Amino acid sequence: MDLVEEAGFQAVEATNAFEAVQILEARTDIRIVFTDIDMPGSMDGMTLAAAVRDRWPPIEIVIVSGHRRPKEADLPLRSHFFSKPYEARDIVDTLRKLGL
Repeated sequence: MDLVEEAGFQAVEATNAFEAVQILEARTDIRIVFTDIDMPGSMDGMTLAAAVRDRWPPIEIVIVSGHRRPKEADLPLRSHFFSKPYEARDIVDTLRKLGL
């Protein structure tokens, strides 16, 4: 959250993927979803990313993980993956490019 807000974006936090979907269903102003693959709950970040791509195609997706490194073919179209530890600058640059 801090990284996103410090980059000048308004962040909306979801505690799990189910809550993220509820937020996306209720709001039309979300432009980027930033998710960790390992999330609490029954849906992980990869499943969330796939749902976002399917239901909200215009939304950009940033996926991070410190434990898994998915194959490029397993990532949803137009998603961006960063392995932890990542450089904050790289994330911010990507968010700015996607947010424009």
